[in-house]
Amino acid sequence: NDEFIVGVLVQANYGLRKNLMIGGAPVGREMPELMPEIHAIGGPIHPEMPTQETGSIIVIVATDAPLLPHQLKRLARRVPIGIGRVGGYGGNGSGDIFIAFSTANEGAYQREGKVQVDMVVNDQMSDLFEATAWATEEAIVNAMIAAETTTGANGNTVHAIPHDELREVLRKYNRLVE
Repeated sequence: NDEFIVGVLVQANYGLRKNLMIGGAPVGREMPELMPEIHAIGGPIHPEMPTQETGSIIVIVATDAPLLPHQLKRLARRVPIGIGRVGGYGGNGSGDIFIAFSTANEGAYQREGKVQVDMVVNDQMSDLFEATAWATEEAIVNAMIAAETTTGANGNTVHAIPHDELREVLRKYNRLVE
């Protein structure tokens, strides 16, 4: 049985705090403070608690498994499983872009002559689907943990997740390995 690598890169600007799950723990509900501070144009700052998902997420799946374009499309379709594990549900205002590519089959891009390519048979893709879902979940969590408090247009501020408080929530739900 061949072994392949699946990696995921995300640009995550989506979801509702109340839905955030990490390792199955309801982190968003346990950490209701530090909500985004939104400046109303010409008005005061107020904590924003959106009631609808309005952001977006871009997910790039990379693998060294030899997959053909239709198989890469199937791989990209497993991304929402990982998004769902962290509480994303793809609300009406959510813009979602998922792509997948393979680094296998060097030379397949040639424009002349014939090219021989390898491919994983469809019946052996389940492990790649599972790896895509897990890697997507992990990439989203990593992006959130690495994020810093940011102030953008009009002075709007989005706060980073406080790591100490996150550890306490994960500990409460027996999700923290120490």
